Amino acid sequence: MASVIICGAGVVGLTTALLLARDGHEVTVYEGDPSLPPEDPAQAWSVWQRPGVAQFRQPHNLLPRFRGVLAEELPDVIERLVAAGCFEGSALHPLPPSITDYVPRPEDDRFRFLTGRRPVVEAVFAAAAVAAGIRVHRGIRIAGLLIGAPVLADTTHVTGVRTADGAEAHADLVIDATGRRTRSARWLADVGAPEPAVDAEDGGFAYYTRYFTGPRQPVRRGAPYTEYDTFALLTIPGDNDTWSVTVVTTSGDAPLKALRDPEIFTRVVAACPAQAHWLAGTPVTDIVVMAGILDCRRRFVVDGRPVVTGFAAVGDAWACTNPTAARGLSVGLVQAQLLRDVFREHGDSPAEFPLAWDEATERVVSPYHQDQLVADRARAAAMNPDRTTEPPDAPSPFGAAAFHDADLFRALLETATCLALPQDILTRPTIQAKLRTPRPTSTPTPPNPTPQPLTRAHLLRLLAD
Repeated sequence: MASVIICGAGVVGLTTALLLARDGHEVTVYEGDPSLPPEDPAQAWSVWQRPGVAQFRQPHNLLPRFRGVLAEELPDVIERLVAAGCFEGSALHPLPPSITDYVPRPEDDRFRFLTGRRPVVEAVFAAAAVAAGIRVHRGIRIAGLLIGAPVLADTTHVTGVRTADGAEAHADLVIDATGRRTRSARWLADVGAPEPAVDAEDGGFAYYTRYFTGPRQPVRRGAPYTEYDTFALLTIPGDNDTWSVTVVTTSGDAPLKALRDPEIFTRVVAACPAQAHWLAGTPVTDIVVMAGILDCRRRFVVDGRPVVTGFAAVGDAWACTNPTAARGLSVGLVQAQLLRDVFREHGDSPAEFPLAWDEATERVVSPYHQDQLVADRARAAAMNPDRTTEPPDAPSPFGAAAFHDADLFRALLETATCLALPQDILTRPTIQAKLRTPRPTSTPTPPNPTPQPLTRAHLLRLLAD
C-alpha cells in the first residue's frame, strides 16, 4: 500500500481520494481554501465560501457518466446526494416530439443524471471523505514539490510537497487536483523539471447565471442547452427546489455585458418561449458572472519521456473546457477511476507509472477533451456577432435523423453525456444501418420544439429598452 498526497479538495480530488483509500492506500488531502463545509450539505449554498473555485457559484449538471461511475464505485455517494436534495432525472425525458418510436428499455437507466448547486454537491463529497477517514487539511496552500533520488535516469522524482508555512509532507505519489487554476507549471519549474506540453486557447465564452426557487421545478419544454442567434440558454434543475437559468455569450460581445443587470437578464430570457417560464420563481441571487475560461490540456510525457515521476494531474488540473457542456466533472470522475486502475497495476513501479498513466489518459480520456474542443469552436463561431458568413454547424455524426429515431437519439445522448465516444458508437452495426436508411419523406414531421432564434436586431432592442 502506498502513501498518496492529493492537492485540492474539490469533487474530483475527493473522488480520487475515496477510490484510492478504498484500495487501502494512505491518502492525505490538502486544500488551500480555509473554510469548512457545513455538516448539513443542504446548507452549503448559504454558508460555505470557496474563492479558490472559479465556478463555485455556477450550476452543475452531473451527467449520466458521472452518475454511472458513482453507481459502480461509490453508490453511497449517490444516496448522500439525493438525501442532500439533489435533483435526479433522465436525459431521455422529455423526448423531442418528433420521436414517435420510443419504447422504454431496461438499459435506459444509464441515462439517469443528478443536478445540484456546486456548494451542495461538493459538501456531500466532503462528508463522504470524512466518513471514510480521509485526512483533509483545509487552509493549507501547497507552495512547491519535494524531490528525491531519481527512479528514472535524468528525470526529476517527486517525493512530496512543501506547504506555504514551510512544512514538508512525503508521499509515494502526489496528485494535482487543484482545478483550472493549477500552479503545477511553477511547481515543476521550481524543482528543475521540464515544462509539460500545454495546448491552450481562450474558449471565448461568458456566462450570466441566476438562481431561482419555488414550490416545483419548471417543466422542460426544450433541450437543456438551446442556441439562439448570438447567445444560448442553459436551464438546469437544482437541489432543494432551486433551479438556474444561464445566458451564454461570447466574452467579446460588448452589448451583452448588459446582462449583468437583472432587469435586462429577465427581459431577454422572457423573450424565449421555451425558457420564459423558468423565470416563474423567486430569485435567490443576482446575476453570477464567469468569463475568461481557457480550453487547456497539459501532457506530462513529452517526446516519449515523462517530465517528472511521482506526480500526476487529474480533472481540470489536467484539462478543462467550456463548462456549459458539463463534461468537466464527468470526465474528471472517469479519470479518477482510471488513475486508480493504473495505480493498481503500476503503483509499485514509479518509473513505469507515468508512462502507463499517460497512455491510458490519451486512450480513454483525451478523446472527450478533443471532441469538446471541436464543439466549442463551432459554438463560439455561431455566436460571434461579427461573423460575415453562415456559422458552421456543431459537429454531429447523427445529424437531424437523431431527432426522428429513438435509437439514434439514444446514441446522440451517449455522446453528449460522456457515456461513449462518437467513433465507438458509429462502429455499431445497428447504428450504421439506421444512418444508411433514408427517412421516409412522406411521414409527417411533428413541429420542432425549439423556437426560431431571436434575431440580433431583436436582441439588441431588448438590451436597450
